[in-house]
Amino acid sequence: MGTVHILDHPLLQHKLSILRNKDTGVKEFREIVGEIAALMCYEATRNLPTEEREVETPIATAKVKVLSGKKLAIVPILRAGLGMVDTIIDLVPSAKVGHIGLFRDPETHEPVKYYCKMPPDISERQVFVVDPMLATGGSAADAITFIKEYGCKSITLMNIIAAPEGIKKVQETHPDVDIFVAAVDPCLNEHAYIVPGLGDAGDRIFGTK
Repeated sequence: MGTVHILDHPLLQHKLSILRNKDTGVKEFREIVGEIAALMCYEATRNLPTEEREVETPIATAKVKVLSGKKLAIVPILRAGLGMVDTIIDLVPSAKVGHIGLFRDPETHEPVKYYCKMPPDISERQVFVVDPMLATGGSAADAITFIKEYGCKSITLMNIIAAPEGIKKVQETHPDVDIFVAAVDPCLNEHAYIVPGLGDAGDRIFGTK
């Protein structure tokens, strides 16, 4: 079974409090989503393999560690996941980016795919699927299913806030996937929004509501 990592670092929790505040404006909300994504990426990539090399410093030869072998890919779930991409790319500029477009049917609350495009070598990469919210888990579970159809074997899910229902859905559908979250909230409401959550992340990132 994949592991659920709840990242309770004080910096993350402070920034999350800003996201939750209904009075936080679009500009600040967007910036904080990116900052949280970078902090989460730091934790989620902690176990990337490294190898030892030698470099010449201005003083002497030094043995250093560099990332070895494993290439990375970032796959945001459109559209809210886009808000997490840029700061992750700042940390791992060689990573390639795929995109999955899903929307939630307002009646059934189930995800519907409308777009999917991946790097040609995605199967050779360690994939990080990103989306600020993990509510019902339907979108994340379906996105991971689509990615596995490309032959991907190593997949990690990163969400800022999750509900227990979403975590359960992903773990039941994809028990091999680790999940990194900054918070797990108590429940979903009748409209499948996380409570207390932070509202619609996509609308708040892009100012569409």
